[in-house]
Amino acid sequence: MDQAIDKQAMVQTSTPLTETEKNAIIGGVLLSMLLAALDQTIVAPAMPTMARLLGHAEYLPWIVTGYLLTATAVAPLYGKISDIYGRRPTVYAAILIFLAGSLVSAMAPNMLILVVGRAIQGAGGGGLFALTQTVIGDLVPPRERARYAAWISGTWAVASIAGPLLGGTFAEHLHWSLIFWINIPLGLLAMAIINKPLKKLPIAAKHHRIDGLGALLLVAATSLLLLALNWGGSEYPWLSPEILGLLACSAVFWSAFALRLMRAAEPLISLEVLGNPIVLAGTLSMFLLQAANVGLSVYLPVYLQSVVGLSVSESGTALLGLMLGTVAGATFSARMIARFFHYKRIAMIGTVFSILCLGVLSLVAGNASLLLVEVLTTCVGLGTGTTFPVATVSVQNAVDRMHLGVATGVLTFLRSLGSALGVAMLGAVALGYGLPLASEGTQPAGHIASATPFVMIFLAAAATLLLSFITLWLMPEKTLRGHAEAVAPALAE
Repeated sequence: MDQAIDKQAMVQTSTPLTETEKNAIIGGVLLSMLLAALDQTIVAPAMPTMARLLGHAEYLPWIVTGYLLTATAVAPLYGKISDIYGRRPTVYAAILIFLAGSLVSAMAPNMLILVVGRAIQGAGGGGLFALTQTVIGDLVPPRERARYAAWISGTWAVASIAGPLLGGTFAEHLHWSLIFWINIPLGLLAMAIINKPLKKLPIAAKHHRIDGLGALLLVAATSLLLLALNWGGSEYPWLSPEILGLLACSAVFWSAFALRLMRAAEPLISLEVLGNPIVLAGTLSMFLLQAANVGLSVYLPVYLQSVVGLSVSESGTALLGLMLGTVAGATFSARMIARFFHYKRIAMIGTVFSILCLGVLSLVAGNASLLLVEVLTTCVGLGTGTTFPVATVSVQNAVDRMHLGVATGVLTFLRSLGSALGVAMLGAVALGYGLPLASEGTQPAGHIASATPFVMIFLAAAATLLLSFITLWLMPEKTLRGHAEAVAPALAE
């Protein structure tokens, strides 16, 4: 009965979208996602300036951690909310929350207010990550959806490159607050672009409810886990009472959340979605791949400075090979998916290619030239990039439209969680083999450190990718729906 009401409500509110309107919506949500992605990278170069002017430098890491905590924790919430109340009001709410956080951050008189502003930003930014892919999923059938996944990867690449450049320029030559002020006009522009066409997307019936208790348990469990991953090995030893206590409390909240999912009349994340083998394997594969990818992007510059002998700025530039390779791999995969019946093989071949390249890199790590490192890391990016469109399209194709937001939110959530886990995991490997991470950026160019820690880091990343490959191999393959159907009929299915 409920599904019949939902279907009727969707049909009544569906209005055909022109190609211009579809492109306007996609452009607008990608712009809003660019803002959220940019704010993960733009603050790092300006952090010393902020600490000098605002004081309380001991709270400096929370500028990054506060954003990461809230952005990761709220991602599944936005998926559920958008499935119930519609995409337009949920996208608008995410943008407005993000802009409110930007305003608080820009006007912050001290470090505490700045951290609060960053946490508010994350509460909006986490929604923008999930909602961008969900809205694209509404507009485009799965068979054609993959090519837009390459646009999303490109957006992340732009943020990774432009963020540090803008952050450094604003802090050094203008004022650090411009890092946040710039979000206001761009966010309002995104809202103006998507305002009219987004009204034509269907609004689901409003008789559903948000499981508030389940949401609180999820946020608490995620926040405690991320705190443990961020502080472990840096602020506190991994086996310290503080870290073990955080992990134990997180486990309690995760258990309570799982119990709530089984007992709630309408759980925050549908058991139908969680029990789908494609969703399970696809999200787990993305989780593992992102752990390896982000972990490498953090520790590769340390390798380039310590062993290859590059300066801090040179190592940042050399990281472009991995990033651009990832975008190229995602673009290639996106173009190929519609042409292959067994489309997951694209990602499986790409993952094996990355594993082999990491294996070679681990063998030559002690005496590799910069050119060889660039070639190998670019090839690693090419291989890992192929998984992003395949995993996203597979997960979205596995569920009906009623659960599209939830499934995409879970995918985004695990992708963010994988990023945090990857940094912590490879950091633990580095510290275990005696790599002095605290000296990053302080060693003189040309200094040759032992390559053993980096050999183990590359091997650990390869092992993580191997697990990602296994999950892809086990993932069932479902024929992609749709070719070039009109949007309104597809939405009304």
